[in-house]
Amino acid sequence: MTLRVVIMGVCGTGKTSLGMALSDRLHVPYLDGDDLHPTANVAKMAAGIPLTDDDRWPWLDRVAATLSQRAPVIVGCSALRRAYRDRLRAGAGGPVTFLHLTGPRDIIAARMAARAGHYMPPALLDSQLATLEPPTADEAVSLDITQPLDALARAAAATIEGHHR
Repeated sequence: MTLRVVIMGVCGTGKTSLGMALSDRLHVPYLDGDDLHPTANVAKMAAGIPLTDDDRWPWLDRVAATLSQRAPVIVGCSALRRAYRDRLRAGAGGPVTFLHLTGPRDIIAARMAARAGHYMPPALLDSQLATLEPPTADEAVSLDITQPLDALARAAAATIEGHHR
């Protein structure tokens, strides 16, 4: 089975940090879904304007194509709604393991405020939380971001290994 992993969650949950840690641990490439956004999406978010479903569909199709064409691969992608995750699964060309990063709003907001050089302003956190349809247990494994990154990476790797035996 070819490894296709999506690390999902709202902005600021640590998708990139976990993705890079898993990449090192599993020797599988990590790609940041933020890099797959069309320029118009980046401009909207940088201006503090939340994306609509119509904005997200082309981006999700790019993420799905990446899962299909570049597997084995780990991709960071918010995948906030069930319909988005369904679209990723449909276009991935094989099974996808979703890891949902979750934690308290105040921790996420503090992380967003502390990061430099990212186009996603902290003001959009509430719109992401409002859009989020938390995945069910049969759809994704939820991981608590309050644990240290190394512990989070160990838990994520164990989950992936359990799904790909």
